[in-house]
Amino acid sequence: MTDTLTQPTSATSPFLVAALYHFVSVPRFDSLREPLQALCEENGVKGTLLLAHEGINGTLAGPDAGIQTVLAYLRAQPEFSALEHKESRASKMPFVRMKVKLKKEIVTMGVENIDPNKVVGTYVAPQDWNALISDPDTIVIDTRNDYETAIGIFRGAVDPKTKTFREFPDWVRDNTGLHNKPKIAMYCTGGIRCEKATAFMKEQGFDEVYHLKGGILKYLEEIPQEESLWDGACFVFDERVSVEHGLKEGEHRLCHACRNPITAEEITSPYHEEGVSCSNCYHTRSEDDRLRYRQRQHQIALAKKRGQKHIGG
Repeated sequence: MTDTLTQPTSATSPFLVAALYHFVSVPRFDSLREPLQALCEENGVKGTLLLAHEGINGTLAGPDAGIQTVLAYLRAQPEFSALEHKESRASKMPFVRMKVKLKKEIVTMGVENIDPNKVVGTYVAPQDWNALISDPDTIVIDTRNDYETAIGIFRGAVDPKTKTFREFPDWVRDNTGLHNKPKIAMYCTGGIRCEKATAFMKEQGFDEVYHLKGGILKYLEEIPQEESLWDGACFVFDERVSVEHGLKEGEHRLCHACRNPITAEEITSPYHEEGVSCSNCYHTRSEDDRLRYRQRQHQIALAKKRGQKHIGG
């Protein structure tokens, strides 16, 4: 099954972006790395794919035909025959290179024996999400990290303010008040983190655990803005930085010193220096750090003059 989007800007946005994940047992996952790497490179596809015993996760971008070729190859593998993906468009190639990586987990929680193939929460379609999170018997939890929640969040959601997904299990254990309401509703960017989080919550004894199918991306694609309970933009892990309702490219930029999204207003801050610092990281970096970043930024500028893309950019 494929989740697709036809955007009005597609004619001027030549790159197709495909976000995908699938929890499934893949004992031979390491044997898939080289063929996938070669196939992506042959078809002009860039991005990142993570392979592990528990499945596949990643985002790819490239020409439509190239993306469809890679997806067809994946679905031809028995383990990934039911693979779903979500599509959006990008006006520029949002990745610098193609990386297929072998991992212990396709999304790193760091808790042993959590398997969404065995125990998982209840999927909730975007069309039913508003009713669930508006129910006073529901606690809504954002399973993303603080730099993501800083630019957008569902109305009324609890923000754990985690730095990494590894912190989420301890946050749950420390917040005993989560048991005060019968329903837990969780969400993330594309669905993978909240799917694993629901499996963990079930293991912790929570009965009614729900998660948004397709994540924020699917919600922003399908729910009209006038009906939406989403405030802000959604951080994405590529050079677009953020997307908004209708999966339109957002206006955020990335600070290449700390990798945090920054707004147009933050770009005018005296702490902002392109590629060197922003108001989020200026006070946490040393002058030696900033010197290194300036040297890198100088190399990026030189590469741009030559019509090349510097790998550090």
